[in-house]
This record gives sequence, structure tokens and C-alpha cells, in this order.
Amino acid sequence: MKRVNFSRSWMKRLVASLLPLFVLLAAPEGILPLDGQSHVWAAAAQKQAKDFNSHSHVSREDATMREMSKEPGAASTKEDQLKALNEAKEQLRAQYGENRRITDGNYDKALAVRCVNGTFVGRKTENVIAYKGIPFVGRPPVGALRWKAPVDVVPDDGVYEAYYNAKSAYGNENLETGSLFYQDEDCLYLNVWKSDEAPAGKEPVMIWIHGGAFEAGGTVDPMFDCHNFVKENPDVIVVTVAYRLGVFGFFHLSHLPDGKNYPDAQNLGLMDQMMALKWVHENIAGFGGAPDNVTIFGESAGAGSATLLPLIKGSHTYFKRVIAQSGSPNQTRSSKEAIGCTNELMDILGCKTVADLQKIDAQKLFEASAVLTLRQFPERDGRYLPLDTYEAYANGTAKDIDFLQGCNKDEFDFFVYGFGVEGFQEWAADRKAKGLANLPEKEKKLVESFQRDIKAESYERDSRLFSQIWFIAPIFRLSECQTKGGGKSYTYYFTPESSLPIMKCGHSIELASVFNHPEMTDDTGRVFDETFSKTMRKMWVQFAKTGNPSLNADISPDGKAKEWPLYDVKDKKVMVFDEFNIHPEKEAERKIVDWDRTYFLTKYYMLLPVKPGK
Repeated sequence: MKRVNFSRSWMKRLVASLLPLFVLLAAPEGILPLDGQSHVWAAAAQKQAKDFNSHSHVSREDATMREMSKEPGAASTKEDQLKALNEAKEQLRAQYGENRRITDGNYDKALAVRCVNGTFVGRKTENVIAYKGIPFVGRPPVGALRWKAPVDVVPDDGVYEAYYNAKSAYGNENLETGSLFYQDEDCLYLNVWKSDEAPAGKEPVMIWIHGGAFEAGGTVDPMFDCHNFVKENPDVIVVTVAYRLGVFGFFHLSHLPDGKNYPDAQNLGLMDQMMALKWVHENIAGFGGAPDNVTIFGESAGAGSATLLPLIKGSHTYFKRVIAQSGSPNQTRSSKEAIGCTNELMDILGCKTVADLQKIDAQKLFEASAVLTLRQFPERDGRYLPLDTYEAYANGTAKDIDFLQGCNKDEFDFFVYGFGVEGFQEWAADRKAKGLANLPEKEKKLVESFQRDIKAESYERDSRLFSQIWFIAPIFRLSECQTKGGGKSYTYYFTPESSLPIMKCGHSIELASVFNHPEMTDDTGRVFDETFSKTMRKMWVQFAKTGNPSLNADISPDGKAKEWPLYDVKDKKVMVFDEFNIHPEKEAERKIVDWDRTYFLTKYYMLLPVKPGK
């Protein structure tokens, strides 16, 4: 199939111009009508939003300079934007195909792997074999199984193609490229990449969980094509997994009159991930992988998932290591917040029961759920997840799991770039009004003091604050708690900057380096140093192999040893990923976290602007 050439981040920026995100994120109750996304334009008009995202037009470099110089420029028309969006969709959807059952015996036996639920035949390119669209459940979560726990696979003697990505879960195409693909409730599939040189049952396994705020994304995203990664590192096997998103994967229902029959609805996305891990554990040896040497890794919501999974009973059977890039167990919500979201959507839909909801077409239900954008997170329900995720780590719940986690220097500048400066400032003002303004006076003064001391562009005061709240402080709290609980934790700080104005070292900017896609420069604006990126990948792989990311001189890409110290609560050493100087350093030397004025905010998790339910 034709390879997709557009970048995932370019699409984020393009679609930001279609949709003023702060309208969605900060909209008061009732501002968005029933049809959700299809009427966001009306909501934007009602709020008289300015065209703050005009810099997201197709010619990004020119548009970004226009933003920086404050020249008004000419905004593209809605029709132009929709045309560009549709063209991008067409490129991605050109990959689509349906995996068929092979009944005539005409297939390459060397590319076939027998699994519990069938024999799957992959495709080989160079020395890498890719198996795509393998189901990891016995029945898709459709019809009566909507909002039900995933069903385990059953034995199957059939032979099936594994040539094409499955459809993506219903997801917000305004957030992630993977959601521009065809969407369906029947979405629980995984992909496997292996070298043809991998010996049976021997190689470490790395399982990738994609990000997207738990409501967007998919394994089809070109960034997560692992061919380049495995070609460079033939001694690992990589798996990418899908899971239910948004209203289908994280939707509290048990408080409704007939909701007791749906006790798992609030955390189904995580349950899907667990089922995928179980499938890998039972089948990966056939691909040459070691089921007892598995690392789960992810970025953003994927990293949040990777740090929540160790807190789920029975999960430690399926993996022994975690890599979390810019995500942590703060990416959750309380039961009250979850119920508040459900009630808000129920009111919009005019529904009273789950039975009412079941009658609604999936597409319409998904569109209506646009009012909940960036508020659909796993739930700390005290049943599947603990009420206090950090306390669980501090108590040693995951002390037998090795951790590698970290953050980027300017996390929230990614969102400033995507929303536009004015749009971001609108969003930040609304979020502070609905969250920070309700803090005790003493805590508010600490936050105000933190922001006053920032001597930079005005938007940076809020950008740096939310970088601390959402990503940086939570990562360090995880390092603290995992260490206090008796576990191992390696922590990093990623610093290379994009050549694009505003972006700097924003959220997700490290992905091109991790997945060996130097051609994807839409976030970076340039190609990061080749040796630097290769060293980072080698550390990820070394951690997956051994539980220690340190490199000896003989395997380090630059021929120099890289000793990565364990995090400890006294010295708080981190590995600093400066582009031309990867080295360990005490956190205090960089002052990455403001321990007095922002660290305490981790107790409020995501500071969600949700009216708590009763």
C-alpha cells in the first residue's frame, strides 16, 4: 500500500485551525448543541471566538512567523481547511484493507505464526516482518457488548492474513492522526514487528500504548510504524495495541437505574490493554519473543496507561518494566468527576438509562461526546484502580516493576503552538478560573508567586505552570513514590528544542527520535542529531533487555559509556538528554520542579473543569 507522507503533528495543527479547541475544553454547560462536533462552528460563533488558529494553515512556517510577528495574515477559508483535512484522510485511508481467511493453503509458511486464536501470516520488508490487525479478543465490543469487559479469545485453527491495520477506535480526529483513519467499535487489534533473525522465544518484547488523551489516536499512526525501529534493533520485538477510547472506553454508567450491569464501563480502555497484554503473554513466543521479558511503553495517555497498569491486580504477570514518556498516574479522574461527565452527556442526549444510550448509533454518540473533550480519563474507582494512585506506588504496589520515565523541558508549549497564543491564553484563563481559583488562599499565593517569577513571554507563565501540573511534577512524584515504595526508577529530562517558534521542547517532540522517524519533522522543525537519537533508542532497548538503560562504551553509538543512575529521594539524579551532551545531573542543578510552589498540585491530579456528580 502507498506510504503516508504527511506528519501526525501537521494534522494536529491543521485541525486546530478547523476547531478552536479552547471552546471545546472550556465550554460552559449547554454551549455545545446535540450534534457535538458537527456544530462546533456554531458554538465558536456564539462565543465570538477570534481566529487565533490562523497560523495553522497548510504553509506552517509562513503561518508561524505571522503569529510571531503579530501580522494578521489571511486566514484560510473553512472550505480550504476541510479540503486539506479530507485530502489527509484520503492519504491515510489509502492504506486500508481487510485481512481475509486463507483457505487454499497458498501462503508463505515462513511468515506464518500459530497463535491461540488462529495462524497469522505477515508481510516481510527487508529483514522485518510486520503482522497487522491481529484480534486479541474473542468477540468485538459491539451490540450487547458495548460497555462490557473484553471477551477472551477462543482456540481457532484458521489461517488469516495479517497485512492491514484494523480500523481505529472511535476517537477525536482533532487530536491525533490515528483518528483520521476509518473508525469502528470493532477496534481491538494489535500489530507485531519482528526481525527475521529473531530466535524463537528469546527476544525482549516492547509493547507500545499510543497517546491521545484517552480519546484519540490509533496504531495506524505513521509515527508508530516500527519497521525502522526493529530494523535498527533486530534483537527486540515490538507490539502496538489499540483500546477503546472516550465515551466507549471511559464512561461511568453504574449510577444509572440499569447501570449495575455495567460495572466496568469507566475503565474499559485499561481492561482492553490488559487483554492485549494477556494475548501477548500467551502467543509472543511464536514470534520469537520472551513472554517473561516484556516492557510496556507509551507517551502522554499511553504513558499514563503504562503507569496505571501496574496498579491493576494480576497485571505483573504480563510485564516487568515500564517506560513512561510525559505521562503518569495523575491522568485520571475521580468517580464524582466521571459521573458529572456522564450526566452532562445524558442531559444533552435526552437519555435516562443505559438502555436509552444503547439505542444511539455509535457515530452519533461519539459526536455528542465532543462536549467532554480532554475530560475522559480512567477513573480512580477504588475497584479497578486505587483511589490514590501515588499512595499505591509509595506503598510498594509496583516495587517489582522497573521504571524509566521522564518529561520534556517545555511540555505545554506544544499546546500553545497548536492552539495559537491567544487561544491558549483563553484556555488557560478558563482552566484556572474553574480549578486554581478554588484552591485555599495559601496555595493560590504559591502559584501566583511561581508565575510572577517567570520572566518571559506572557503566555509562558501559564505554559510553564500547566507543564508542571500535567506533566513535570507528576513524573517526579511518581519517581519519588516508586523509590520510596522500594522499586527502581530511572528518570530523564529531555531538552532539545524545535526550530519552530513557540514549540521549543514541547510535548511529544521526542517521538521521532524514539521511533527512528527522522523524516517526521513537523514538531521538531529539523532533524535531531543522529547519534543523539540513536543513543536514546539504544537506552530504551537496553532497559527493555536488562532493566538498566546504562550503556557500556562498546554498545554506545558514540563509543562513550553512559551511566544512568537510579533516582533516589536525596540526590534526585536524572539523565539529562541534551542533544550533544547526554549526562546525569541532580534535579536541583536544573531546578526542573518547583518543589515548594507547584509540586503540591499533584494531589489535584488533572484539575478537571467538571461539575461533580451527586
